[in-house]
Amino acid sequence: MNEALSFLEEWSREGMLPWTAHCAAVKHFGLSHAAVERLALKNGLFPARYQRNRMMIDVHEQLRLFSSRVAVIGCGGLGGYVIEELARLGVGHLVAVDPDVFEEHNLNRQILATPNNLGLAKVEAARQRVEQINPAVTVTAVQDAFGLANGRELLAGVEVAVDALDSISYRLELAEVTGAVGIPMVHGAIGGWYGHVATQFPGEETVQGIYRHWVAGKGIEQQLGNPAFTPAIIASIEAAEVCKILLGKGELLRNRKLSIDLLEMEVHEIPYDQPVKLVRAA
Repeated sequence: MNEALSFLEEWSREGMLPWTAHCAAVKHFGLSHAAVERLALKNGLFPARYQRNRMMIDVHEQLRLFSSRVAVIGCGGLGGYVIEELARLGVGHLVAVDPDVFEEHNLNRQILATPNNLGLAKVEAARQRVEQINPAVTVTAVQDAFGLANGRELLAGVEVAVDALDSISYRLELAEVTGAVGIPMVHGAIGGWYGHVATQFPGEETVQGIYRHWVAGKGIEQQLGNPAFTPAIIASIEAAEVCKILLGKGELLRNRKLSIDLLEMEVHEIPYDQPVKLVRAA
C-alpha cells in the first residue's frame, strides 16, 4: 500500500486526485476502485470527482461518507433518485431493497427506468447505474420486499435507512424495525403535486403520527399518480437529511414533517412531537 500511496501522491494536484490517476492505480496495483478511494481519503487526498463538495464537506467528512452504509428501501420513483444522489455524494455502501421489476408505467418518473430496462429488477438497475457513475461505491442489491420478518437482517450494519416505499403498511414496519435496531429513518412520500419528508430517530414516533388515521390501502399516490418532478424534489431532501445524519451537522427534520405543495408552491412545517396511538388495519 505504501507504493500505491506514493503513486497517488505523485499524481495528485493541490491535494486532489484526478480520476485518470485513480483508474491508473486500479490497473497498476490491481486494487478495487473502493480501495483506491479509501487509501486516498485516509491520507488526505480529495478525489477530484468530489471537488464541488469541497467547500461544504472536508476530506475527513468525505471519508466519513465513504465509510458509511445506507439502506434505500424501495428503488422506484423516490429510491432511484436517492441512490443516484447518495452515490454521487460518495456514500460508500448502499443497500438497495426492492422486489419489483421495471414496467412501462414507471418510465414517466423513475430515473432508473428506461425502455431497455423494462423487465429488469429495479435493484439490478440500481447496481448497474451506480457502477457507471461512481464505481467506488458498493451496492448490495436485494430483490425482496422489506418486512418485519427480514428487516433486521436487511438493516444489519446499516447506519441510516431511507424510506422510498409506496406502501404505508411497509413503511410503518420500517419505522418499527429501525426503532428496534437503533438507527434513524428518513421518511419520504409523494402523490401528484404533493410530498413530504420527515426524519425519525429511535424512540420517536413521527412516522406513526403522520399515519395515525390510516386503516388500509397504499395511500394517496394510487389516486393522484406522480409526475416526473415530485419524486426528484422529495428524494433530494431525503438525501440531504441522510448526509446531515452521517456527518452530524445541520438541523434535521426531527419531530416534524416538511410538507410541500408544488402546485401552489407552498411549504409547511407540521410538528409531531407528541406520542400517538397508531391505528393499524385489521
